[in-house]
Amino acid sequence: MRITAFGVTGVLMAAGGVGWAVYAKLSGNITPDEAAAAELARYDRERPTSLVKDARNILLIGSDSREGTDNARYGRDSGTERSDTTILLHLSAGRDNATAVSIPRDLMVNLPACRRPDGSRSVPRFAMFNQAFQLGGSACTIRTVEKLTDIRVDHHVVVDFHGFKEMVDAVDGVEVCLRQPINDRAAKLRLPAGRVTLNGEQALGYVRARKTLGDGSDTERMERQQRFLGALVNKVRSNDVLLNPAKLYPVLDAATSSLTTDPELASLRGLYALVRGLRDIPMEQVQFLTVPRESYAYDANRDQLVEPAAKRLFERLRTDTPVVVEDNGPREGAYGDSYPGPFHEPTVTVSPPPTFRGNTAAEDTCG
Repeated sequence: MRITAFGVTGVLMAAGGVGWAVYAKLSGNITPDEAAAAELARYDRERPTSLVKDARNILLIGSDSREGTDNARYGRDSGTERSDTTILLHLSAGRDNATAVSIPRDLMVNLPACRRPDGSRSVPRFAMFNQAFQLGGSACTIRTVEKLTDIRVDHHVVVDFHGFKEMVDAVDGVEVCLRQPINDRAAKLRLPAGRVTLNGEQALGYVRARKTLGDGSDTERMERQQRFLGALVNKVRSNDVLLNPAKLYPVLDAATSSLTTDPELASLRGLYALVRGLRDIPMEQVQFLTVPRESYAYDANRDQLVEPAAKRLFERLRTDTPVVVEDNGPREGAYGDSYPGPFHEPTVTVSPPPTFRGNTAAEDTCG
């Protein structure tokens, strides 16, 4: 899932000191997504242009594939897979902030014509966002995101259920704060209220569960995933992991083994070159939010973008302009899942930057 992919960002900050044999082993773990690279090259002329040198946009895709013995435990293998979770990660040119934007799987979007796994091509359609991955894998998902946001996706990372669990177990679990006890038979979770350290299996159930946790919405689940992601980043960046070789190697091994990436990132050197400056980003500048959304006008079980809030967010990412997030719910000028109503242009000459509902990796989940 996307959480594992972002956790790799933290562990690779210490990868420069590994020996050559270890380096070769870890690099060999990563699977290059050659098919996606070829498909994206076919449509290169129609893709957006990067506007800011050194800024990077990485699409993190969590696959719900049941392929393989371990993944098969979570349902029947229908021969297809969808993007269970998707996040657009923006790294600023100066590597002084990182913004992770969740894209709802039920968001109604325009899907381009995509190459199917059997070589045939789909026709353009208006459908749920997560159908892009089912139709044409990561290349179709990337093209859909680029058409939606007008942001050039520089790199992509795909990870499945097994990779996520391995990453959490490799850091000896991740602490979360539960306001109420959880007893979810479907997710196989039985946990007390308060601070709890989740192992890989429990963490997978926690970030995937929906109907029995919170208000049962996919929006609430995305917010829970974002908070878990912040806790994971904190755990990985702690000295207990990065400065302890006995703990660092299993983390690196689990992280790299879980990844399918674009060819440029498909080595430890490529990944490290991308993230080497991230060790200096303050945790309060590692931000998480969901793209401004609301119920789709023709189906309450689907989503649509809130405008012009979404365009404002995409423009700030495209131009590498800092994004401001708050976790205080709706307020004047705030956009997000609790968007209070139609947007009106401010009457003052100089207006403050828009604020989006979200959270940072510095926040205490029990706070």
